[in-house]
Amino acid sequence: MRKYFGTDGIRRIANTELTPELVYKVAKAGAYVLAKHSDHSPTILIGRDTRISGTLIESAMTAGFLSYGANVKQLGVLPTPAVAYLTRKLKADASVVISASHNTYEFNGVKYFSNEGTKIPDNIEEEIEEVMDSGKLNELAACNEKIGIAEDARDLVDEYIYFFRKNFEEIIEKYNRDDFKVVIDTANGATFEVAEKVFSKLKINHKIINNTPNGININKGCGSTHLEMLQNYVVENGYDLGIAYDGDGDRCLLVDEKGEIIDGDKILAIVSNYMKEKGTLKKDTLVATVMSNLGLDLYAKDNGLKLLRTKVGDRYVLEEMKKEGYNLGGEQSGHIIFLDYNPTGDGILTSLMFISIMLEKAEKASKLEKIINIYPQVLVGAKVSNDKKYDFDKDAVIRNTIEAVEKEFAGNGRVLIRASGTEPLVRVMIEGKDQEYITEKAKSIAELIEQRLSD
Repeated sequence: MRKYFGTDGIRRIANTELTPELVYKVAKAGAYVLAKHSDHSPTILIGRDTRISGTLIESAMTAGFLSYGANVKQLGVLPTPAVAYLTRKLKADASVVISASHNTYEFNGVKYFSNEGTKIPDNIEEEIEEVMDSGKLNELAACNEKIGIAEDARDLVDEYIYFFRKNFEEIIEKYNRDDFKVVIDTANGATFEVAEKVFSKLKINHKIINNTPNGININKGCGSTHLEMLQNYVVENGYDLGIAYDGDGDRCLLVDEKGEIIDGDKILAIVSNYMKEKGTLKKDTLVATVMSNLGLDLYAKDNGLKLLRTKVGDRYVLEEMKKEGYNLGGEQSGHIIFLDYNPTGDGILTSLMFISIMLEKAEKASKLEKIINIYPQVLVGAKVSNDKKYDFDKDAVIRNTIEAVEKEFAGNGRVLIRASGTEPLVRVMIEGKDQEYITEKAKSIAELIEQRLSD
């Protein structure tokens, strides 16, 4: 069990749990592990979102890198996928994003990226933790002329903007219409400036909302985790599409012209269908996680596609894609990976892909999403003892109850039980055609798990 890193880097309350002292150690150990096979002073990029604690964590991170002898390029406020893209583009040795993604402002986090612009694998995180706790850090101090140098590199955002112009300018210019308009919710987060620049350069008729960050309003009642404001805005003002990013800009959820939500599963279906038509979907396969809706399985089956599922987490989706040579994957939450473009979820990229499809096909979003039928889904948390939360599948009573429910579905429903990675919870997810029935079953299984696995 890892001590510091969770399913998506280190994420804790800033300055109490995620202290500058801890961040300094993470930086120094990370620089050593990620660059120990290098024959030169490593260069590491740092990007962050708009949280009030961002500059505090950035300062501690920078100090840790410099003290090891690494050089730092500070990118300022920039989306996670922009940092990943620039890491590859500049051939940097590694990069770090300081963000707690969709969490509220008091949290912050640290995510490492390799020189390939991908999140570092679990074994590298474990190695960093070993160095942090080994007492070895004091030996890693650079002296004299070997101390690292930090530089302001905020102007590199222009490289990221050019990436979108290079890939989308031609198709959008060809099919764009004056009456086509979108509204973009940047969640008062990392996309608040760059989204405006990208959409303006591409001459897409747009309106940006929730783009006035003050350090404490990131994700607050807005963005991809709170879509109500965007849904109302789209309908009341007659927009063709609503676009919502999360705090660090690697997720994208959409709202159609009727105010209905287009989640990651629907996006995957629409985009994979388009890519198959164009002959660009490698091996006619898409990759999703165990949390993706049963409707995605049925869509894939009906359209001659193969759907592979991984553990929850976009890093596992990416690992499967890279291992087998697939180029499309993602999560229901809106992490969509277009591996031909960028090796991480990219909210702006996802929204531009969807807009390109809408414009080329001259179809409303509500028409496009009819390709997939989403099954009702219920998620219930069972509060259990933290040391027993992984034992649900060892308990015969729980196991037999789950199997009985699955038999009742006869292929028209699904039960998924998984332990929370961060809380003393077991999550019970059930999908089926009857909302009332699956709600009742999810609650009864959750109650059973609480009875069997609580102290």
